Amino acid sequence: MQKTLLASGVLLAMSAMADDNIETIQVTADYTVQNLQTMAASVSIVDNQQIEQRQARHIEQILNIAANVNFNSGASRGRFVQIRGIGERSQYAEPINPSVGLLVDDVDMSGLGGAATLFDVAQVEILRGPQSSNTGAAALAGMVKITTTAADANQTSLLTATAAGKDTFNLGLAHGGALTDKLFYRFAAQQFQSDGFVYNQYLDRHDTNGLDELTSRLKLRYLATEQLTLDMGLHFFDVDNGYDAFSLDNDGVTRSDEPGFDRQQTRAVDLKARWQQPWGEVLTIVTHSNTHTAYGYDEDWTYVGFHPWEYQSTDHYSRQRQQSTLDVRVSSPATAQNAWVACVYWSDADESAQRQYTYSEQDYASTYQPSNLAVYGQQQWQLSDSWQLTGALRYDHYQLTFNDNSGFTAKVSDSMLGGKLVLDMTLPSGMWYAGIFRGYKAGGFNPDENVSEAKRYFAPEYNWNLEVGVKGRFADDAGFFRLAVFSMQRQDTQIADYDVQQRGDGTAEFFDVIANADNGFNNGLELETGYQVNDDLYLAASVGLLNAQYGNYTTARGDYIAERQQAQAPDYTYHVGMRYQLTDALSLYLDADGKADYYFSDGHNEQAKRLLLVNANLRWQQEGYSVSLWASNLTDQTYYTRGFGGFSNDPRDFYETPEPYYQLGNGRQFGVTLDYQF
Repeated sequence: MQKTLLASGVLLAMSAMADDNIETIQVTADYTVQNLQTMAASVSIVDNQQIEQRQARHIEQILNIAANVNFNSGASRGRFVQIRGIGERSQYAEPINPSVGLLVDDVDMSGLGGAATLFDVAQVEILRGPQSSNTGAAALAGMVKITTTAADANQTSLLTATAAGKDTFNLGLAHGGALTDKLFYRFAAQQFQSDGFVYNQYLDRHDTNGLDELTSRLKLRYLATEQLTLDMGLHFFDVDNGYDAFSLDNDGVTRSDEPGFDRQQTRAVDLKARWQQPWGEVLTIVTHSNTHTAYGYDEDWTYVGFHPWEYQSTDHYSRQRQQSTLDVRVSSPATAQNAWVACVYWSDADESAQRQYTYSEQDYASTYQPSNLAVYGQQQWQLSDSWQLTGALRYDHYQLTFNDNSGFTAKVSDSMLGGKLVLDMTLPSGMWYAGIFRGYKAGGFNPDENVSEAKRYFAPEYNWNLEVGVKGRFADDAGFFRLAVFSMQRQDTQIADYDVQQRGDGTAEFFDVIANADNGFNNGLELETGYQVNDDLYLAASVGLLNAQYGNYTTARGDYIAERQQAQAPDYTYHVGMRYQLTDALSLYLDADGKADYYFSDGHNEQAKRLLLVNANLRWQQEGYSVSLWASNLTDQTYYTRGFGGFSNDPRDFYETPEPYYQLGNGRQFGVTLDYQF
């Protein structure tokens, strides 16, 4: 008899046969593919069934499932991710070094979250805590990996169509198969459009904050020999979204006469060669990506003639980025008792940026060229039948050059060392582990000409993480749990701050500053569990607790902070879900995501209020066909995905009274989705 578990979005097929054989869920984002339930790390996996149940089109719609994970908008999508309270919240003219890495298959998309769409995705892996030993400087807090459906001999084709409120529609096709007995392919394409939830009163339009996203992909796999497998992926993302999110009255009704935009076009290719020999394996991964982003907004949020004291301004940013990577990994045979892996990694990027701003005498332009070379590896020692010790080390030499048309040039070079040492013990019903992990993030500079020389540069940040975890099963394998307790100590904590200056007309101009606080700590726990109550009912839950503080820091405006809660770090997050099989063909899925209030930024005191979002999906399925009637934000809760404070943007009070300003999250939406699998 087979029992099906939905493990925080992961479909675990668990057999109650006498041999206690368990189908495993694989984590691919580490050195080697590992079983989720025995991996010595805090990991969540969201699979394609959970993505379908949530009717998720972008990664922002599933991140709340994972404990101690948050995200920030300030754009058309929530594409800035925080894990355990650490992560970026925006990007304008300045280059950034991401704290949370993002991989789409093997392509590094860190800082380019607009491409994190979810059509034809096999699973999303969310790894919490420093991952620098195998990922490098882009994973100080953790990483997210999106794995798309592979081109292999076992593929299911999919045709899907969705219609929903706010003039939302979606159409997608994924198909694959065998061209020969050695060559397989997979093609996927999806077009998603929605007007969004903002009404522009001045233009009498409902689509100025809308979404228009195209995802397409071609994957090939060639079984060259019994020892050599070649994979290729071609990716194309075309995002042409609006950005008209802020209003003077925080009511979702804007008055912008020049509404903004949030665009991303990415072309990428990844090549992978896996060569297996009796003595081990050589894995070579080569990637290249070319991305153009354009982002802009109506800074005054109003129109000409709104008020005698008005000002009129737009702020537009464009960025062209090319990146190439090479990763070579040599590892011991899969059957080796004391497994090892040795690796070399190289990355080189070239990024040009431009800012067009009403109050600038000329357009701002810059070039940014980061590169890094790393050697890293891992060794496992099987101490006994139950005990195992794992050590990993990574040396990363990071350097960058920067120049802009204001005459500022910079050259930064950092050599950083990260790694981990983990002891784990396997038990008949699960495992436990204890480890120390060290992550790092490169230093950099603030290019804005308003920044003083004293605050021009900031140092690298390091993150020490002590973590203890236990994973297991209960109730005759009908239930599972995963628990991790952690304490992270941050050194030279990088703080995203901002300063405000008065223009000649009395209006406010603010600019971003990154600086180092003396220290920071992030302590907490993550628990995920699921239980198959009977053949028809499954329950799942996750909870994250977090205490994240930083201190001994003087803001860009001169205010001293002895200690304060870190931004985007709610004290708790939780997710609960239920799947009930009403009949053989009809099922009901209900879930709820919640989180505590939290600061939007380290530079002001505005907070997001407590959140509880409820989603539902009633699904009928029969012989490859399915119909889903679904609702997101079922209770129509008002919530915020970005906020600012400490200034006034309202001419009606003569710009004298500081006000909070919020970007609203999506309201209630109903929809229907038709799927055909063949």
